[in-house]
Amino acid sequence: MNVFTEETRLRAREIIARYPADRSRSALLPLLHLVQSEEGYVSPAGVEFCAEVLGLNKAQVGAVATFYTMYKRKPTGDYLVSVCTNTMCDVLGGQAVYDTLAEHLGVGHEETTADGKITLEHAECLAACDYGPVMTVNYDFFDNVEPQGALGVVQELQAGGRPMPTRGARLCTLKEMAVQLAGFADERDGAVADGGPGEPSLRGLRLAEQHGISVPGFDPRTPIRSKAEADRAAAEAKAKAEAENPAPAPAKADATGTPAKAATPGNAGAAEPATPEAASGSTAPDVKAPDDKSPQVRTAETRQPDARTPVADAPGTKVPTDGPAPAPRDARAAEAAGVAANPPAGDGKPAGDAAGAQERNLKDAAAGTDADGADPADANGTGVRK
Repeated sequence: MNVFTEETRLRAREIIARYPADRSRSALLPLLHLVQSEEGYVSPAGVEFCAEVLGLNKAQVGAVATFYTMYKRKPTGDYLVSVCTNTMCDVLGGQAVYDTLAEHLGVGHEETTADGKITLEHAECLAACDYGPVMTVNYDFFDNVEPQGALGVVQELQAGGRPMPTRGARLCTLKEMAVQLAGFADERDGAVADGGPGEPSLRGLRLAEQHGISVPGFDPRTPIRSKAEADRAAAEAKAKAEAENPAPAPAKADATGTPAKAATPGNAGAAEPATPEAASGSTAPDVKAPDDKSPQVRTAETRQPDARTPVADAPGTKVPTDGPAPAPRDARAAEAAGVAANPPAGDGKPAGDAAGAQERNLKDAAAGTDADGADPADANGTGVRK
């Protein structure tokens, strides 16, 4: 395992250290980006490296690496050009952009030019419908592209240039982008200061400014506190609240030695507790909390809900209970009515259907007797004759 440099191994240890010791497996996603930053794709050696440093087997790593499209399984060019051809961008001309680039580069989906510089791919969605049609180069956006404009971007890449994206920092190679996706900063001087947001992204801000809408009491210059500072501020606020609202003194005992009951808002100093209506000011009936119900009742109330199912804890809602089983005669009458209302099409009968037995059962149901002549009303719910 000498494929990866010592710098990559040091970065791998730094990534793993970001997670709790018993959750080191969570580092797998950034580690896959890290190995891709060195080889340009996730090779079998990269899978083995991730498995080794995390104590996993290669099948577990491979299952993740093959699930996400950002992890490439074969060598990829310096510039990954992704053209959105999903519904919105396709309607706006995304497929025409892709076809133009494919013809110019002489490659198809997930194929790389002979010089190893550009890889072209379809993209199902690039999450920028308000800028469509869009394409990205190493995940940086080029908005509202049309075939000739997209072709100009690609030709500039082929000539060794780095065209400026519509939004975001200046372009970098796919390997450089993979380092950033692994969680490390872009070290190029001033790179992140380039570019800017697009106008559709600022539309909400523009409307807020136009109508004078703002968050009450929000100061954008307020620094973000660390967890220790936030915990300390919370402890101070709690201590201050306790100082301003001290706990009530214990009630004094009466002459018999029985502690007196504290007064409540509803009884004006009397020794009786306030009613719920007096304490809360509400006249709604008390309803038990969901957790106060048995799991069986809660399950019965929530199974197969429809528009007519009442809210389980609404005032006046009754808990459904199992009633007595219908008498056999009633069940057979209902079955007979269903059969009569749904005759089979033509002469077709379900496989195994015995017409004679069915007619005999219907006659028995109409006569109100079992096949043995006994009245089904004489049977109780357990099937035992009275």
